[in-house]
Amino acid sequence: MASVHSDRQALRIGPFDVDPPVVLAPMAGITNMAFRRLCREHGAGLYVCEMITARGLVERDPKTRHMITFDAAERPRSMQLYSTDPATMREAVRIVVEENLADHIDTNWGCPVPKVTRRGGGAALPYKRALFGDIMRAAVRAAEPAGVPVTAKFRIGIDDTHTTYLDAGRIAADEGAAAVALHARTAAQRYSGSADWSAIAKLRDALPATVPVLGNGDIFTARDALRMMRQTGCDGVVIGRGCLGRPWLFGELEAAFAGRPAPTPPALGEVAGILRRHAQLLMTHHGAGKGLRDLRKHVAWYLHGFPVGGELRRALAQVSTLDELDGLLAQLPAGVPFPAQAHGPRGRQGSAGRVVLPAGWLDDPTDRTVPAGAELADSGG
Repeated sequence: MASVHSDRQALRIGPFDVDPPVVLAPMAGITNMAFRRLCREHGAGLYVCEMITARGLVERDPKTRHMITFDAAERPRSMQLYSTDPATMREAVRIVVEENLADHIDTNWGCPVPKVTRRGGGAALPYKRALFGDIMRAAVRAAEPAGVPVTAKFRIGIDDTHTTYLDAGRIAADEGAAAVALHARTAAQRYSGSADWSAIAKLRDALPATVPVLGNGDIFTARDALRMMRQTGCDGVVIGRGCLGRPWLFGELEAAFAGRPAPTPPALGEVAGILRRHAQLLMTHHGAGKGLRDLRKHVAWYLHGFPVGGELRRALAQVSTLDELDGLLAQLPAGVPFPAQAHGPRGRQGSAGRVVLPAGWLDDPTDRTVPAGAELADSGG
């Protein structure tokens, strides 16, 4: 397979070369320190922490402080911040810079969940162009003294009638964003249907070549990533649901971008070993009890497509001790090869639906007013 790098520049975000041009998408409840380390052990790229609220950081919320834990060997340390208020974002970035908490800051403008959009946050906020610009400007200016690059990740828009991605890209670039990433779905789609990769191509064409554009959506194999880059001209890819239960996807991506043969996918016994490694890392990060509880949601993703009986699946999804986990993993038929049907979507899919917005949100895109209580107190709020 020919290298996709043969006719393009390497991805650079601020002072950091990202090679291969692959970024782990920040996913709530998923991309904690344990999962990021597991992914790094399988391949190279940029691995982003799950979404952190600016307010939680400013208020020194203990849960938020735990969520921003980075492994000692993790470089660059990449943190995603959520905010609806320029002043709060500015203060949060100031704390990150002064306390040396991260080396790269991403900003969240893509979350479609109702508890976020009903407050005007996430995927709802770029509709307010002026406010979006104010928040981006606050983040970039606060990060500049330390040379910390700020990036922005957003969606196509609220729905097909209210698209914002071209404006969001131009505004972010004008305010000094080091790169932008587009999840090529609307908020109304949530995670359903198909991503519209043509929007990624349009965004790439609309922005200066000096501002990298990353594509996100429906990348489940290394071949998908190469195809997205060739079809859209984007500078890199963002991997979300495709790596759930498949952290070795980053090794496959690394090989694909280098033009090397794809590694053989792991057999079930190897998958069991990776699942156990994930358990150990989660226990180190959260403590034994919480770590194993957190592991439970990953079990179905790891076993996706494998011929494992329902009783054993249920037992693994209720595991409470490491010894219990070892006993259950030993019952898996280790030699079963990775099944073809195991490729494809994992995690949230659901169906499209109306986006919940604050009253009057769509009346004036130039309005800078954010509803009272719009800032989430912590990342679980």
